[in-house]
Amino acid sequence: MAEEMKKPAPAAKPEKSKLKPDLATAGGIALALGGIIGGLLLEGGKVRDITQITAAMIVLGGTFGAVMVTTPIRVLRGAFKRLVHVVMDNTQSPDAAIDEIISYAMKARKNGLVSLEKEADAIENPFLRKALNLAVDGTDLQELQKMMELEIQLEEGRGMAEARVFESAGGYSPTIGIIGAVLGLIQVMKNLANIEEVGHGIAVAFVATVYGVGLANIFLLPGASKIKARIEQDIEMRELILQGVVGIVEGLNPKLIRSKLEAYRHPELAKAANGDKSQAAAKAVDQNSPAGVQPAPSVSA
Repeated sequence: MAEEMKKPAPAAKPEKSKLKPDLATAGGIALALGGIIGGLLLEGGKVRDITQITAAMIVLGGTFGAVMVTTPIRVLRGAFKRLVHVVMDNTQSPDAAIDEIISYAMKARKNGLVSLEKEADAIENPFLRKALNLAVDGTDLQELQKMMELEIQLEEGRGMAEARVFESAGGYSPTIGIIGAVLGLIQVMKNLANIEEVGHGIAVAFVATVYGVGLANIFLLPGASKIKARIEQDIEMRELILQGVVGIVEGLNPKLIRSKLEAYRHPELAKAANGDKSQAAAKAVDQNSPAGVQPAPSVSA
């Protein structure tokens, strides 16, 4: 029994970041397309009026061709990999990260920083794994901070450069759409003798403009903004992790580290989490109290 009491509590298992559908992106695109197509139908138009394969080829091919000319291939590959972040969310919860860091802080405070050596190698988050390994290896605190802050800055720079790829595409797309419209009008000019074909040809010509403006303002530019938001969340999470590791190295009390890291939590999430903790604490007191004995009421100041 005594041996069991001496055993340290197992560290909290980190919450694995899973890809979850971003309902805001899906709903926003559906609402935008529904509004545009619905307005077309209410005006007496038909969906086939804006269904032109040649216009789509001109806009898509011209836009992404221009992007390839202006963007280094390495940045271009990274930008296309980030496309998944527009429609999917894999952001780790700040609460899960804080709990994980506090579990390491408690073990380091009790058994020393070297006791985290085995656990550090198995950490899923690469930034936390690197920072904690540097701490376990005895890296000077200031040097550790400089190294990890440099990594944060470089990651932010790479991410913003990849987001600007879609901003550039959003700038080219409407212009390419105008080029498509002009090409269509050139074909119309060849049939000026037939007034019916002229009217139909002009309508078809402007579909490329619709595609160019729509692609830019429904997907490319909003997608760039969504990627930037994801990058900001990732940078904030890295800063949280770095502050936590610094607190562990400094030997701060885990309660103090938690209070410091809770500044990174969203106010609404923090309020909900505190409510859950209060309920859990009350339940634990009720379960641990002897039968028929009520816990003593708290005395207010």
